Amino acid sequence: MADDTEELTAVTDSAVEVAVFAPLRQNFSYRCPVPAPALGVRVRVPFGRGQRIGIVVGFGPTPEGTSLKEIDAVIDPEPLLSPALQSLLHFGSAYYQHPLGEVWATALPSLLCRGRPLPGTDDPLYLCNAAAIHSSARLGPRQRALLQLLQQSGPLRRQDLPATLRPALPGLLARDILRAEAAPPPLLAVQSSPHALHAEQREAVAALHAAHGFSVFLLDGVTGSGKTEVYLEAARPHLEAGRQVLFLVPEIGLTPQLLGRCRSRFGAAVVAAYHSGQSEAQRLRVWHGARSGQLRVIVGTRSALFLPLARPGLIVVDEEHDPSFKQQSGWLYSARDLAIRRAQLESIPIVLGSATPSLESLQNAYSGKYRHLQLRQRATAMSLPPMTILPMRRRLLQAGLSIELLKACGQTLEAGHQVLLFLNRRGYAPALLCHDCGTVLFCPRCSAPLTWHRRPQRLRCHHCGHEATHPGHCPQCASVDLRAVGAGTEQLEDYLQQRFPEVPVLRIDRDCVTHAGQLESLLARVHSAGPAILVGTQMLAKGHHFPRVTLVGIVHVDQSLFSADFRATERLAQTVLQVAGRAGRGNEPGRVLLQSHVPEHPLLALLQAGDYGAIAQHLLEERRSAQLPPFRALALLRAEAHRPERVQAFLEAVAGQAPAELEISGPFPSLLERRAGFHRAELWLEAADRTQLQRALKHWLREVGKQPEGRRVRWVVDVDPLNF
Repeated sequence: MADDTEELTAVTDSAVEVAVFAPLRQNFSYRCPVPAPALGVRVRVPFGRGQRIGIVVGFGPTPEGTSLKEIDAVIDPEPLLSPALQSLLHFGSAYYQHPLGEVWATALPSLLCRGRPLPGTDDPLYLCNAAAIHSSARLGPRQRALLQLLQQSGPLRRQDLPATLRPALPGLLARDILRAEAAPPPLLAVQSSPHALHAEQREAVAALHAAHGFSVFLLDGVTGSGKTEVYLEAARPHLEAGRQVLFLVPEIGLTPQLLGRCRSRFGAAVVAAYHSGQSEAQRLRVWHGARSGQLRVIVGTRSALFLPLARPGLIVVDEEHDPSFKQQSGWLYSARDLAIRRAQLESIPIVLGSATPSLESLQNAYSGKYRHLQLRQRATAMSLPPMTILPMRRRLLQAGLSIELLKACGQTLEAGHQVLLFLNRRGYAPALLCHDCGTVLFCPRCSAPLTWHRRPQRLRCHHCGHEATHPGHCPQCASVDLRAVGAGTEQLEDYLQQRFPEVPVLRIDRDCVTHAGQLESLLARVHSAGPAILVGTQMLAKGHHFPRVTLVGIVHVDQSLFSADFRATERLAQTVLQVAGRAGRGNEPGRVLLQSHVPEHPLLALLQAGDYGAIAQHLLEERRSAQLPPFRALALLRAEAHRPERVQAFLEAVAGQAPAELEISGPFPSLLERRAGFHRAELWLEAADRTQLQRALKHWLREVGKQPEGRRVRWVVDVDPLNF
């Protein structure tokens, strides 16, 4: 009895540490209730003049002479996330130097962050009571409509009923015309592969089946080599053993294709998508389905990494090289890198797949940290398409297209095939230029030209969203001779419709595709069409299977050859080879035509050979010589303010306090020096390795937060940055 009293006293004398769902770099202490809440449960706490929702993240002694406020309510009976997933969030907060409360808020569905109770058991199935139907009378119109729906479709859950018919449920249940039954758990329905695996695929699958515990595999396969089939075969034994599999893709547009493949192989009832394009209620249902174990396969974007899988078995990161896996606002985490950390914490294997792996992943494979699985042959009999470079100097261009490329388009269409033209520029033209005085119309809030969109006759900034009408005359000299300079996807679409009026021209970019449903519809048109021309941006560059495309034209490749971003050449190589890989994936050979004003550039010669491994080795040697990642650890301290002198003063002040372990360069203006009215600059923070970088950042950032200049700027730390 005495021991129990001592334990109770220890608990009541301690404080609960709470991370509130806000971008605040400190946790807050509250009086510990009895019984003490578990780590990882939500609590409602008094905060300022109101209340906040937060997460219990620790316990500590109550500071002497301090009167702590009490927790208003403990929301959850048990932790929301497993210990491994909680550890992942705490690691992610520390590694990326971001407030823990906002990290938790990023990882949880927004409804839970607002205090919504945890979902209960799944809705029951509502079905008709045949005996009571015949004796029923005087039904309202909604009741009759609901009854008719259930008679036609069979049992349905409440969530599957039209919202307008749900109010009819209580009355029909009360009269015993409908009855509710517990829904049976969804069944896994594994189907055998419809494809015969080639030798390299079989070797990769065997290696993945033999994996036990944590291990990282880099599946390095050329475009069309059947990586997805390897993923599915690798997942099968985990699912048959009762475990769950998580597929991560970089963009929402890549979910439908992989989702369809998973549903056809494992059964639609156990497969679900999770991404930001869904409603809050949909995301919460999928979150709960993963947590309960009823959903066995999840296909999702970055945020799906934090789903609370009940029995995790395998993680697959498709297109692992894609920069979209790095969050660019708020918590600047890499979903790929944290997926590896999660696999380690869960003691499960992880597969990183790509036709053009990142240099970081390749270096880890070369050094033995990752198991390197290679697929050098395509799954079909077709070989990789040859690439021809078309010089553009002194050539007549029509909407940015050379005569040679247009002739090749005509020949391809006459043969009954499809053409894909890639141009990573949205809009009609990237700028408007005064032909008399040379003035370019810039965004008033950014250091970037306004893009001209002919439909709907607007000038738009693709950085801050500013829009304006066509001015009609030059703001400097009043000339009315304003000309569109350069070509965007909209201009290509207009010109090609005039040049080839007998075939459909399908444009796929962010201006005409605003949600996943639109993309699915456009892709369905591509697959059902005969001869056609696809025009698009990077939305078409990866992951899609177009068996009728035999010609790929890359309209303008030069913009990345001379960038100040040291990653630009790597991304250019990846983009070109990914786009090129859309050609010749069916039963007909493909070819790739690449237009350039600098055809003699050495990188283009390497690209023409089509060997990404040789390109990667060349780029890795450049990085090693320059001591850049992956051979050195890098972080950025970015700052922005409406007045540039405040940014400069802040960065100079904190640079002077940096520890000796950090090599500081800058301040430098950001590549986009002004954005949305804010002047932007950054410090480069380098160290010999990540351990040294983290140790130095941890102590230095405490001093950075105390700088008086920091109150007049917005600043953020970006660890392992991808954009500059």
